[in-house]
Amino acid sequence: MSAKADTESNRLDDAARAGWLYYVAGNTQDEIARKLGVSRQSAQRLVSLAVSERLVKVRLDHPIARCMELSHHLREEYGLQGSEIVPSDPDAPSSIVGLAQAGAAEMERHLKSKHPRIVAIGTGRALRACVEQLSPMDCPQHRIVSLLGNMMSDGAATAYNVVIRMADRVNARHYPMPLPVYARSAEEKRILHSQEPVHNILELIRQADVTFVGIGNMDMNAPLLIDGFLTREDIRAFTRAGAVGEITSWVYDAEGRVIEGLVNDQVNSAPLRANQTNPVYGIAAGEQKVAAIRGAMKGGLINHLISNEHTAELLLKA
Repeated sequence: MSAKADTESNRLDDAARAGWLYYVAGNTQDEIARKLGVSRQSAQRLVSLAVSERLVKVRLDHPIARCMELSHHLREEYGLQGSEIVPSDPDAPSSIVGLAQAGAAEMERHLKSKHPRIVAIGTGRALRACVEQLSPMDCPQHRIVSLLGNMMSDGAATAYNVVIRMADRVNARHYPMPLPVYARSAEEKRILHSQEPVHNILELIRQADVTFVGIGNMDMNAPLLIDGFLTREDIRAFTRAGAVGEITSWVYDAEGRVIEGLVNDQVNSAPLRANQTNPVYGIAAGEQKVAAIRGAMKGGLINHLISNEHTAELLLKA
């Protein structure tokens, strides 16, 4: 190792120590300076470096009154089992940064169970961001199962599949669904679902102790369109049928009813079940997703919501 690289490594080591002393051990900057044998200004710079280099991750644990109030009103209005509302960034009200931290915290809470659990998980940008925030854990007692296929129609892996990444982070057994997101026909779907590995995965999903899903909007900015799963004509057809959102590629209307026909007949995902007793977390935010989130809550497709302040205010407007 060169002298320059060695110096950089030592600097990051010192920053990591300073970050741990400040954020975990609760030391003041004066105490850190004394323990590390540096000046107070150097201690302050090391703590800042620990954050800028992402050596520490900080979660806000103070109950913010407005967010708590919105969370309460959402539970009352939509009959949710629970909701977690995080502050919005005024400059980026659709940002998923806060959602990712809140979602990761909920995932970790379930994964910390010593009893074996089946965790079912969807896909998408928000869920991938949550998984990236997960702390490394050792959970061989749990099983992580994907709710939908992890392949494009040509066999390529989907961009936002997260089940393998999540299992790697927490050292759990995982069960990706070895199917394309859409079958080419309803008959092909019937044949694919009759395969023993797929049948076993669908049974695991039916027994899931907790489920995490993203919520997609259904318009010309829909993730299913942008990612190449649906065409613009598919979107128009669904819009004419009253579509407002999708969960694991199942498209539903404003009341949370899965739309019959169209390419919904070819969705390879596990069936979308309403009013489940076990927790089903929907993780989403942004003005473009308000109708989709509202429909999911009204139809009982989710019973927990993780969103942000700006989105919650829009959901509670008449």
